[in-house]
Amino acid sequence: MAETLLEVKNLQTHFYTRSGVAKAVEDVSFTLNESETLGLVGESGCGKSVTSLSIMRLISPPGKVVGGEILYKGDDILDMDQEDLYKLRGGQIAMIFQDPMTSLNPVLPIGFQIAEAVKAHLKMDDTAAMNRAAEMLDRVRIPEARRRLKDYPHQFSGGMRQRVMIAIALSCNPQILIADEPTTALDVTIQAQVLDLMKGLATEFRTATLLITHDLGVVAGTCDRVCVMYAGRVVETAPTAAIFKTPAHPYTQALLAAVPRPEQQRGERLAAIGGQPPNLVNLPPGCPFAPRCRKAQPRCRQELPLLENVGPNQRAACFYPY
Repeated sequence: MAETLLEVKNLQTHFYTRSGVAKAVEDVSFTLNESETLGLVGESGCGKSVTSLSIMRLISPPGKVVGGEILYKGDDILDMDQEDLYKLRGGQIAMIFQDPMTSLNPVLPIGFQIAEAVKAHLKMDDTAAMNRAAEMLDRVRIPEARRRLKDYPHQFSGGMRQRVMIAIALSCNPQILIADEPTTALDVTIQAQVLDLMKGLATEFRTATLLITHDLGVVAGTCDRVCVMYAGRVVETAPTAAIFKTPAHPYTQALLAAVPRPEQQRGERLAAIGGQPPNLVNLPPGCPFAPRCRKAQPRCRQELPLLENVGPNQRAACFYPY
């Protein structure tokens, strides 16, 4: 049995705005095991990124984690002091953000930025840290790695900058890697290269990965398990094969139906999910997906369904699954 590294229990993260309280994450629970890749999937605004930022305790006002537990090897991250958090971030749990250009410091060389993390967590001297930086750039397949330590972020392409972010994230051998849509801004060819690189390095370092994406194609080739989120809640969770073969929740089914397929004829309309995601400040009663759901019944508009077993290792928050 693989060790459970991360356990999120009933997480609630709210944003206090002039319009009211936006419940960005509401009662989210999942686990992440050693060497496993877990996909967190859903439309923009469903709470994926807020969940990852909550795990790293990077939520700032007007946002606040108001409930739940985030256990890393049994210790609640929400109760850690600043010194323990400093050791955790980068050392035990590392994060790759969506846009590497805004995550990298534009006025510092790449080598310095990698070495800075190494010195902080692995207690290496300057020479050893720069050697480690060169080694990591080489591992993420950047040509002439040692020479490029002195280059600045603007001297790298988008795909190369994302590789640098992966190098920084993995330089301290973290137990968990959180990748927040790491390939969103990349073209398809570079996207495939970066995902293949992440998968290979995660296997080499035995790193568990939480992959946040809206691209089900990425999930199919990368993840072991999937959590589907909608309106701040997990609406379905299952092994990846089950999600694609027997999706239980109507929202998961709609997401899969919207994926373009090679056999579609030229000019054929793509499937779309009708309607709009709900306003998180003023959520309707009952199931939040009910206004857009083709299976919705009166009960769906009155009661909130809970995650329940619908198959082997598969749970869905739906009164009428499949």
